[in-house]
Amino acid sequence: MIIFFNESKNLDRINKIKPVNHVNPVKKTKYKPMKIIIVIFIIALELLTLNVISQSLRKISDVPLPDGYSRVKNQMGSIGEYFQNLDLKTENNIVYLYNGQKKYNQSAQYAVIKMDIGKKDLQQCADAVMRLRAEYLYKTKQYDKIHFNFLSDKKPRYYKDYCKGDYSYSKFFKYMEYIFSYANTGSLLDELQKVTSFDDIKTGDVLIQKGNPYGHAVTVMDVAKNEKGEKIYLLSQSYMPAQETHILVNPSDKKISPWYSAKSSDIITTPEWTFYKSDLRRFKE
Repeated sequence: MIIFFNESKNLDRINKIKPVNHVNPVKKTKYKPMKIIIVIFIIALELLTLNVISQSLRKISDVPLPDGYSRVKNQMGSIGEYFQNLDLKTENNIVYLYNGQKKYNQSAQYAVIKMDIGKKDLQQCADAVMRLRAEYLYKTKQYDKIHFNFLSDKKPRYYKDYCKGDYSYSKFFKYMEYIFSYANTGSLLDELQKVTSFDDIKTGDVLIQKGNPYGHAVTVMDVAKNEKGEKIYLLSQSYMPAQETHILVNPSDKKISPWYSAKSSDIITTPEWTFYKSDLRRFKE
């Protein structure tokens, strides 16, 4: 008898924990009403501007580049071409949870990928990574390559074995929810191969950490470079609880946000997680 265990689906039903404000009972800070109004106005203006920009984007290839950069050319039928042509939400720039509620933190996304995540709390971080790859393989009818490992026995479950000749999208989506129920960052990390040089970063690569009780994973959605060969890249994520997959802003470098520079330090700070260049992984072909 095999017992399946998932580290994140039951233990980590969290969204964003609000920080506790520790108030000094002796010395209280006095805030002038006008300063508060100005700060609120600036924050609101930034969010409004980002929302307007995002609503003008229809595909990932529409995300503007910093001066001096051009997108890396992708072969026809490649995952890079597929990602660049993924639709983005244009009706709003809000990240919704699986239950229809708004995510608490609405400042992490630059744009939201238009992709149904279902009504269950399943498609979280590693799940979104697997979903994006599987969607590409499904669209290009590479059914033999659609497989992901379970955490319990570290063995792959193949889409073709699951669907039994039914290649409808509804059956494919059920397969993905089946995978999401028994896989996580730990099982995904074990089946990926390490990328030895971060300068070799490619579309479809993954930044991933497993942890206790949970880890995180994000997908490289697009790559560009300048005349010197210096690369920049876009990242996408889902998070906990299950939520719409979104393109991340770069909180450390607003000048090139939402792009991230491959020439930056070894620490990669995303809005809700910190990675290291040594966390870069790639699916085996």
